[in-house]
Amino acid sequence: MMTREERNQDMQDEIFDEEKKEKRKFLITKIFKITLIIMLLSLVTFFYTTYISTVKIVVNEKRIINEKIPKSFNGIKLIQFSDLHYGSTFFYDETQKLVKEINKRKPDIVVFTGDLIDIDYDLKNKEQEKLIKLLQSIDTTLGKYAVMGEEDGEAFNTILKQSDFTILNNEYDLIYKDENNPILITGQKSLLKEENNPDEAFRYFKEEGANQNIYTISLIHEPDNFENIKGTYKTDLVLAGHSHNGEIRIPYLGSLIKFAGAKTYSDSFYQEDNTDLYVSSGLGTKKFDIRLFCRPSINFFRLSNQ
Repeated sequence: MMTREERNQDMQDEIFDEEKKEKRKFLITKIFKITLIIMLLSLVTFFYTTYISTVKIVVNEKRIINEKIPKSFNGIKLIQFSDLHYGSTFFYDETQKLVKEINKRKPDIVVFTGDLIDIDYDLKNKEQEKLIKLLQSIDTTLGKYAVMGEEDGEAFNTILKQSDFTILNNEYDLIYKDENNPILITGQKSLLKEENNPDEAFRYFKEEGANQNIYTISLIHEPDNFENIKGTYKTDLVLAGHSHNGEIRIPYLGSLIKFAGAKTYSDSFYQEDNTDLYVSSGLGTKKFDIRLFCRPSINFFRLSNQ
């Protein structure tokens, strides 16, 4: 027969074992909940970065005010798109939506700042024909212009020329509207192709009778090429791509990825030497097929002299 002390000890052991079981159950439940939350957050993050933030286009609208802009250009609408990287996260359907976004704003000038087809994508002939028709349907009143990116080759020239874009490879053009008082647009080849020649792009200013105070828009692919322009060549508005603004951005820290050619200028806007530099976040993706806090976008500018 058990003594009272032995019975008390058995009861204490049972209580202790029960407490251990309860603690173990609580710990397992907590670990399960934390694991489930992490899995759900990971799934949501993956879905967002892969299927939402890579294709939902943001339109960045800006007003450009400069007294050098001719009165006839007041209210002119200019749209910049860049780094389509067709075949990465942008295909026909996404490009069709892009063209609709551009056309519904009825732009006067549209510019493309490089990297049309993703370097790892094998563009078929039928796809190329469809892409040409899409880009042909971009409607402007004053013209469409483009510069090459480091990934662009013969397909770029074929597609954009047949889409009625003027390709500015170290060249310039004068854009007129209503009167004999134009604005100047210049374009340079990719800095990373080692074919860049700003002297050729800005040779207008060395020509006889050139307006040294003409309002000038400059198209470049790599934003770090701005270092070769500022302080040396007269330009008022520089539009660049390539950086994708980092593709993955952390609030207050900025871009986590900085590509060669966009080490210094990877964010969306800079102002130096009375020149505005806008760097597009692009449309497709370059390094990874994800975006975080850096949606694909187009820049929509309205020009005004007051």
